[in-house]
Amino acid sequence: MSITTSFFAIVQNDLLEVEAIIRAQAEGYHPDLGSALDHLLSSGGKRIRPSLTLLAGRMLGAEHHRLLTLASAIELLHTATLVHDDLIDGSLLRRGISTLNAQWSPGATVLTGDFLFARAAELAADTNSVPVMKLFSHTLSEIVNGEITQLFRSRCKLNRQDYYDRIYAKTASLFRTSAYSAALLSPVEQETQDYLRQYGYEVGMAFQIMDDILDFTGKEDVLGKPVGSDLRQGLITLPTIYFIENYPNDPGVVQIQADGCLDNQTQVSRLVSAIRSSDAIDMARAEARRFVQRGLDAIQCLPPSTERHLLEDLARYIVERDL
Repeated sequence: MSITTSFFAIVQNDLLEVEAIIRAQAEGYHPDLGSALDHLLSSGGKRIRPSLTLLAGRMLGAEHHRLLTLASAIELLHTATLVHDDLIDGSLLRRGISTLNAQWSPGATVLTGDFLFARAAELAADTNSVPVMKLFSHTLSEIVNGEITQLFRSRCKLNRQDYYDRIYAKTASLFRTSAYSAALLSPVEQETQDYLRQYGYEVGMAFQIMDDILDFTGKEDVLGKPVGSDLRQGLITLPTIYFIENYPNDPGVVQIQADGCLDNQTQVSRLVSAIRSSDAIDMARAEARRFVQRGLDAIQCLPPSTERHLLEDLARYIVERDL
């Protein structure tokens, strides 16, 4: 079995139950909310976050039903963030399928995202764990704060720490919660919980770095948006940071450092092509691998098990994926 699919197999039936739990969240509400949820789930997705939760909880002995509820809350929270992200970014496609905002008004899209956030919070409450509920609400605050920061302060900002802070809030915070919350539901000591929290943080950071690499190396018809979309919106990601550090005399780099932004789309396209063909991509990928290795190191002291092995596969998959 390939590393790409191995970690999904053991939780495949659980993921089907998670999807059923998520679909049930629209029962008894306006029928268009159910239609929207069906549309969002039909677009697929890697289901990495709930898989991480399920594997970690199974490894640590969490009660099965509570673990399924938690994994559903995690995935529904992630889905809600995508609804709002697509609206904010003006994205019309996700995974090759029309986004909700491509079909609905902005108001209806926002309200649907709000509904999903609320149902995700109720699922988190259904775990009957106050620590999980507190962690869940804190994570949502981090995600929203990160999006606000990106909108108001991060455009054209060439700062490595700003980048790390941004991708933590945007992505790694929920990965960390996916692993840590499973440990909170399990009969384990604080030290073990901390190992899982660290693992989730590291692989989450690597995941977003790889997304930022794929923004340059992917194909537009697969990405559902222009290649180099982040740079075109004034967001400086890790491949661009490495390129700027290593090619300070590049005309685009000179202008970014002087003016902060490239507003001419011809210049942006030239810079995107230069980054795509440079060693900045490999350097960013190497950094993602370093994050993954720290994640692997964090769980090495846990007893060997099938689930731990698959969590290791999941971490390695993150830096090998092409979508």
